[in-house]
Amino acid sequence: MKPYIYLRALKHAEHTVFCVSDGQKTYFDQQFNRPVAYSSGQQVKRSILQSLTDNLNVQMAPITFNYNITSQKQLENKEPWSPCDPNYVDQLLGGWMRAGDGVTKKRRSPLSISAMRPIHPLLAKVDDENLTFDRSDRPDNHPVNVRMAGSDKLLSEEEIEAFLTEHNRTLPRRNWIPNNARTSGLFVYDIAIDLRTLFSVSTNQHEPEISKEMIESLKSKGWIESENVFGKCLVLPKEEREKVIPALANALINWRITSNQARTFSLMETLAVAISDNANVLAAAIRAKLIDDGEKPKAKPIVDETAGADLFVTLPCSNYIVTEIESANALQHAEQKLINLMMAFDYENQE
Repeated sequence: MKPYIYLRALKHAEHTVFCVSDGQKTYFDQQFNRPVAYSSGQQVKRSILQSLTDNLNVQMAPITFNYNITSQKQLENKEPWSPCDPNYVDQLLGGWMRAGDGVTKKRRSPLSISAMRPIHPLLAKVDDENLTFDRSDRPDNHPVNVRMAGSDKLLSEEEIEAFLTEHNRTLPRRNWIPNNARTSGLFVYDIAIDLRTLFSVSTNQHEPEISKEMIESLKSKGWIESENVFGKCLVLPKEEREKVIPALANALINWRITSNQARTFSLMETLAVAISDNANVLAAAIRAKLIDDGEKPKAKPIVDETAGADLFVTLPCSNYIVTEIESANALQHAEQKLINLMMAFDYENQE
């Protein structure tokens, strides 16, 4: 059995935003000369791990946030610390990096996760809209405070009225929120699962993933001493793997970006999933085809069951792609395929 599982999924997004801290993230596509929206691999990974821990009803690992107080009595933000503890499933599958506290410890995640981006630049768009925070319909219920710049003193009602009269102004109970980008279209993300390290933690102390104390703690909890292509390791016991694998399979397919505000919610429904041990066939199974109709280029989305991957197509996919292979239980079958592949790997005897 090959040690990698590759997954590509196609999602539909409708007038939404993938990140609300600084608005919708975009990059510029040089070939088609247009901005396209994306969700970073880090955000996709976080969403998957959140879905995973929710499925298992466990907490994410506690992260220690560090600050220094400078000589100017200011707080200086320092690097957060991970516990480097594979007992937490989000650490085991998400990896960690901890420096500045003795020997640096790092574990590369067994999940390699791409950004979620358009299946083709012509099959997604970014729109700007101006929003309002409006309470102008009932002005008496919503007071207005006015201060002179540089002062905390509120102007009296008489002073406000005098200012408005003198300068021919009004004070509406309305704020404009300009330049809010939203995106719609068809988006794909790719994931590679390294089965060799999925449930295995290296015990090498030259470039340590975990401390010696953690090694002994894991052994006491039934972790199995073994060896993989990277060297000696400890493997999560089978009964624990059998709890994690179904939850992971579900999270890889059914995750949602949960940081959206209410006005930007989109189902972001999964339209199709392709699974294989060959990354190249994924790109063929879910793809787009450029069409030149003589006026301007267009793109056509394609799901292709003959490309060599196991392809699972959902009912909503037929809204956007002509297909005859959609089914109501496609995602359940995709989950089961992932479960079967992860269960079949011999984690204890890799050599």
